[in-house]
Amino acid sequence: MPALQTQEVTAMLHRLHQGAEEEFPRLFQAVYYHLRRLAVQQLRHERQGHTLNPTALVHEAFLRLVDQSEAGWNDRKHFFRAAAQAMRRILISYARRRNAARRGGQQQHLPLHAAPIPEDRFSFDLLALDTALQKLATWDERQARLVELHVFGGLTLNETSEVLEISIATAKREWASARTWLYREIFWG
Repeated sequence: MPALQTQEVTAMLHRLHQGAEEEFPRLFQAVYYHLRRLAVQQLRHERQGHTLNPTALVHEAFLRLVDQSEAGWNDRKHFFRAAAQAMRRILISYARRRNAARRGGQQQHLPLHAAPIPEDRFSFDLLALDTALQKLATWDERQARLVELHVFGGLTLNETSEVLEISIATAKREWASARTWLYREIFWG
């Protein structure tokens, strides 16, 4: 895995913001392995047989980031925050489509005794987490960003503390608080 040069990525982002579109392929090459690692970590939380693989998730997230290029990322940290949000939105969108299909989008009529038992009945409920995370953001935006980076972005708490520019002790404390709050919100509503 090639080393990710912070100054090099930040310089590419600034050149992109100034209109140098030829930087997109170089930027993609520079951040690909890091984004793929994040995608692999994120997809570990998904059900078996998910239609997205890590490569597809990285490509789709990068394409969304390219569409947002006029927003102008300040630095590498800002870019990876945007990447984590893009991956989250992609996975939420896929989960919503899948649930819509379950509720009749691809309806089949079967007698009750012939109905299959879903294989993923114990899978991670991504939509419940997203709803709870939106509520958490109204209560504590930094904790919501921390959860987003850690869970959806796949960053370690050390990496998350760096991106959010807080101490590792603060990141650990806020992670514990956010995790407890989300658990209560999701399971006890």
